[in-house]
Amino acid sequence: MSKSSVVEKMARRAGVLRPRDLDAHKIPRQYLRLASEEGLITRVGRGLYVAASAHATTHHSLAMAAKRVPKGVICLLSALRFHDLTTQAPFEVWIAIDRKARRPSADQPPLRIVRFSTSSIQHAVRTHKIEGVPVQIFSPAKTVADCFKYRNKIGLDVAIEALRDCLRKRKATMDDLWEAAKVCRVSRVMQPYLESVR
Repeated sequence: MSKSSVVEKMARRAGVLRPRDLDAHKIPRQYLRLASEEGLITRVGRGLYVAASAHATTHHSLAMAAKRVPKGVICLLSALRFHDLTTQAPFEVWIAIDRKARRPSADQPPLRIVRFSTSSIQHAVRTHKIEGVPVQIFSPAKTVADCFKYRNKIGLDVAIEALRDCLRKRKATMDDLWEAAKVCRVSRVMQPYLESVR
């Protein structure tokens, strides 16, 4: 099997392939270019490749963002969209990083970086496989609480809509929402809205 074919196989397995993924297999990075020229893989962003036979899902940008920022967690509008808790379709991927983390430099997909405290970024993170890529996304309850915390960035109406949809679609319980509200320090802000939807 040629090295270009090995690269294509790796891209199929990984979902999204980065040049550094080849290092562990001792394959020179030039084979990414060769496999691309042979039509085996497709470049989807700077340093990001997928198998030519791969079919992009509706959450393709989340998989690409997770490859770009491995320690990031999909949050706010992008997490709402993933959990089907909003009608909005953000053109950027909203991703949380630790307050002290270095800001990632990425051009594709467009990222909206939000800094979270260490305790907040570690609470209620779930890993989902999207196109073979493990993607960290906050739970529905944590996402709703984050929306109230960052209501000045995304709008209070979006947070209220997300809360109503979350309960109506049974994505989280009242207890889950209260716990997330405490972690995000928005219990007082959320209390009247939680009481009104009981």
